[in-house]
Amino acid sequence: MPRPTRLRVEHLDDSVLGTDVLRPRLSWWLPVGSSRQTAYRIRTADWDSGRLEGGDTVLVPFPGPEPSPGERVTWRVKVWTDLGESDWSEPAFWERLPFSPATSASARWIEPAEDEPAEAGVRPAHLLRHEFTLDAVPRQARVHATAHGLYELFVNGVRVGDHELAPGFTAYRSRLHVQTYDVTALLRPGGNVIGAVLSDGWFRGRTGFHRIPDGYGTRTAFWAVLRAEADEATTEVVTGPGWFSRPSEIVAADLMDGQRTDLTQSPDGWGETGADMTVWAEARVADGGLYDDTGRLTTSPAPPVRRIEELAATSVTRPRPGVHVVDFGQILSGWVRLADLGPEGTELTLTHGESLDTEGDVTTGHLVAIDGTTGKTFDVGQVDRVVSAGRPGEVFEPRHTTHGFRYVRIEGHPGVLEAESVRAVAVHSDMRRTGWFRCSDEMLNRLHEAAVWSFRGNACDVPTDCPTRERAGFTGDWQVFAPAAAFVYDVAGFSAKWLADLAADQWPDGRVPNWAPEPGLDQRSDPTYSYINGSAGWGDAAVIVPSLVHQLYGDERILRDQYASMGSWVDFAAAAARDGRFPSRAEERPEPAPHEQYLWDSGFHWGEWLEPVQGNDELPFYFQDQGIVATAYLYHSSLLLARAAEVLGEQEDAVRHSTYAQRVLDAWRAEFIRPDGSLTRDTQATYVRALAFGLVPEELRAPTAARLVELIRKADNHLGTGFLATPYLLPVLADTGHLDVAYEVLLQDTTPSWLGMIRNGATTIWENWEGTSPDGSVTTSLNHYSKGAVISFLHRYVAGISPREDAPGYQHFYVRPRPGGGLTSAEAEFDSVRGRIAVKWLIEDGRFRLDLTVPPDTTATVTLPDGHVSEAAPGDHHFTCAAV
Repeated sequence: MPRPTRLRVEHLDDSVLGTDVLRPRLSWWLPVGSSRQTAYRIRTADWDSGRLEGGDTVLVPFPGPEPSPGERVTWRVKVWTDLGESDWSEPAFWERLPFSPATSASARWIEPAEDEPAEAGVRPAHLLRHEFTLDAVPRQARVHATAHGLYELFVNGVRVGDHELAPGFTAYRSRLHVQTYDVTALLRPGGNVIGAVLSDGWFRGRTGFHRIPDGYGTRTAFWAVLRAEADEATTEVVTGPGWFSRPSEIVAADLMDGQRTDLTQSPDGWGETGADMTVWAEARVADGGLYDDTGRLTTSPAPPVRRIEELAATSVTRPRPGVHVVDFGQILSGWVRLADLGPEGTELTLTHGESLDTEGDVTTGHLVAIDGTTGKTFDVGQVDRVVSAGRPGEVFEPRHTTHGFRYVRIEGHPGVLEAESVRAVAVHSDMRRTGWFRCSDEMLNRLHEAAVWSFRGNACDVPTDCPTRERAGFTGDWQVFAPAAAFVYDVAGFSAKWLADLAADQWPDGRVPNWAPEPGLDQRSDPTYSYINGSAGWGDAAVIVPSLVHQLYGDERILRDQYASMGSWVDFAAAAARDGRFPSRAEERPEPAPHEQYLWDSGFHWGEWLEPVQGNDELPFYFQDQGIVATAYLYHSSLLLARAAEVLGEQEDAVRHSTYAQRVLDAWRAEFIRPDGSLTRDTQATYVRALAFGLVPEELRAPTAARLVELIRKADNHLGTGFLATPYLLPVLADTGHLDVAYEVLLQDTTPSWLGMIRNGATTIWENWEGTSPDGSVTTSLNHYSKGAVISFLHRYVAGISPREDAPGYQHFYVRPRPGGGLTSAEAEFDSVRGRIAVKWLIEDGRFRLDLTVPPDTTATVTLPDGHVSEAAPGDHHFTCAAV
């Protein structure tokens, strides 16, 4: 008999080592061939639920007893379906932390024995170590660790685990993740050593556009608990007195500037017993401030960052003597693994970039950050250096930095560098791949993969805008791209982790910073910094992203967890609408109209960021009245908040927020729709947003869409949207009867366009539509995923798989392929939380043929191109109609 598969604990896969969630929610896929679950049974080693009636398979609260501290719960599930009683699933497990981080006082924070810190960007990584004795081989041993900075853990000279850049990037003042490692096989009777390599990381390294250091503190620190359980007793080894430190061979480490390593200074055997302790000093036991706030220690709902893939070099060239340029054929984020370091004393310099100049050399000028108010420029960074010790098998792999690059210039090698000796390592959050797309147009396939790679390069524990110049968790970028990301990867835990950081760093007045986490807390007193935070479309991520996670993953708890944050943001925006007015509006209308209290036209807004210049709308965005944008988002988020309140049973809130949303909608219509039905800002983005958010009355939808088409035709079938409206452009055209125009814009291959990027060699999505100048030089970042949100159109309209708002977790979904643009075939697979959805269609001999797989516990509403609608139950289905 088939059995349930794909067991999950919360939003993680089937094995979770170390969690502080006492009763995690469990999920599983029903057996292949089944349709509906009627009951289930969960069994652990010493508990059995018995048969429980119900059809829930997604995020089912564990109904058993609360596990004791340190207990591993190994569980199986069997189900009753239309096929009968299933076999037991394969086992899965989660393991509870042996202590509560909030109450554990046994471990103390330790800092390296460091004098006054060196200048940011050139601070060394430090080694920490502690010797201890075990009477016997433990039957089980775990290390629980975290840091202010980045750490790598070692036991008896062996690197522990496969996490990279641990403990990750969080709102450290409020949230710090503890990692758990199984070290049972590394321990032995007698002397043992636990050690760590500790560097600045996000905690005190340079971060963001302005390369500001010390965002969370001026000292790095390490915290760890090792518990070794033997039959006779449990030995606990903790950070505190008796630990020692020294600088490592990593003489400088910064996530943005790069890493410098002098392998001639490597202390041999530092992580093993009997090490030479001559130059070691006692580590400082630290307390006070953040060190005393154990309540911020928690475990992460997101998968860790790992080395995901290695890419071989596609070519190695020598543009001038002493210089090798390595091309990996793909822009990625991570580092280079270099095996040929030359003889002892050879110093190599590795400069990472996204593009080449006309001489074939790496260029990074387009990545220079410029302060718009002072004109000051900031170094690009992305430079690693290594000095060879000449040892056989020596390898350089800088794990305390990351870079965004396709090309690497290697200077200083005395010989010929072979392609086999250098590899690129893609490093990002280890999310499970869930979605794939292919079609008959190879350019669209390349566009899809470029968007996927762009996301991979910007998913390093937080969703960043780019992996080079800024690397900040920009809120607007993620709310724009999250629907696309959620098809190709499971981003539920990744998003939940980020939303917790956003809520932690939300300002007391409800304002959401431009990026989360927000290192520069002390900048909030700066009037300019304060002014530029709280932008519409960016701060609305606080409402849009949790709503999306609920819809796509069936996670109601995310709404509960984020509900206060969501409401606080809407309250902030509502207060800004009530209390402020745009200067020119106040001048023209000294006495405000009644609807203006619902008009958000004050404050700073990024607006339709990087929108191509259209008509006479050439004023810089910060001089424009952004009320037409901000008020639209105030309506949209108020409506989403009302829906969240309804889901959570907060009926009074639901009525209050929906009533407010209606008043905002009325204000938008009163202010921004002219008597003839046109909009006061005559741009593509404005018309797109009006249609996507339901801002225009039903009787105006057709003329509004017609005007959008006119603007597209006026632009020679080019799009004219920026960050915010781009995801909605093609869906709006398709849904208003202009599918042909949507395909014309999608397949446009001259700038500005998506395929214009691909035609010009893009392997990731560019920040600006005009990523290159007429002479071929690069002008802006070549890896910003926002505009790659277009791939949702490929998933939802070309392949035709789209969710329903009233059926969270794809319990009921739409399949409506909409062929066009000369496409003759398309296919997509998507691993929803309930099972795999597969669509494959082909146009041949005047017929449209569709193959569909509907997973168990779901229903699909299928609409064929000829308009025929039918319901599809779980199983395989085949449809055909005349090609339209």
